[in-house]
Amino acid sequence: MKRFSSIFMVLLMSAVLFAGCSSGGASTDDAAKVTGEIIAGGSTSTKNIMEASGEEFSALNPDVAFEYNATGSSDGVKGANEGTYMLGTASREIKEDEKAWKLTEKVFAYDGIAVVVHPSNEAFSDITTEQIAQIFKGEITNWSELGGADAPIVVVSREDGSGTRGAFEELLGFEDALTQEATIAEGNGNVQSTVAGNENAIGYVSFTYIDETVKALKVEGVAPTTEDVLNETYPISRPFVMIYHEDNLSDAAKAYIDFLMSADGQKIVEDEGGIPLAK
Repeated sequence: MKRFSSIFMVLLMSAVLFAGCSSGGASTDDAAKVTGEIIAGGSTSTKNIMEASGEEFSALNPDVAFEYNATGSSDGVKGANEGTYMLGTASREIKEDEKAWKLTEKVFAYDGIAVVVHPSNEAFSDITTEQIAQIFKGEITNWSELGGADAPIVVVSREDGSGTRGAFEELLGFEDALTQEATIAEGNGNVQSTVAGNENAIGYVSFTYIDETVKALKVEGVAPTTEDVLNETYPISRPFVMIYHEDNLSDAAKAYIDFLMSADGQKIVEDEGGIPLAK
């Protein structure tokens, strides 16, 4: 009887261990993966976040091909509506005429827009919203008018259709009034490099493009930081929005949206210089 009991206990323990391996243990390692293609596009401001999160999502789902086209916010909204993109992105609020397309809108991060000058512009570190508008409208044209050197101000702005430009002009109240003397640069990276290459230049970029090659100014005495966007003291900030038609989403695209909104996805947002959603 003792020998039978021992054998029974061994068999029972083996069954318990096997059951554990075939249920809880396997669900983590062998979780269902999605397959297919995700074609996304839109804002250049969201490029770093989208590419990094897409790369990580594809690493977790090796049979998913992820593509992001940084073509501007307006193109992102239009592409999502026309089906060119499964997922479009915009670095601004969706416009009233675009809302007529009945797209689903999902904010996945926030961003600030930094006003940047050349690092050699040491005498100038703070600016008011009124002064910014006056500069970009061409009403202030020399740094000496702001207490700086006697040198012409070189205004660097974004192209038509840019979400960053649209948000910048709307927030500062000078829509459609940009000086004709402005240098137009396509994409945040080109604005950044143009300002970095001209000691008299001033431009604006997403927070994700602030680095040692440019100097970010305080606005109304408030530094361009994540904390000051979240506490609503930094005056030039905007949402990053994903837009899509539900019936145009593949299973892979739906899973990607869930991933981007998850804690892991929001960590990527933060790592890439964006401001994650409030927890």
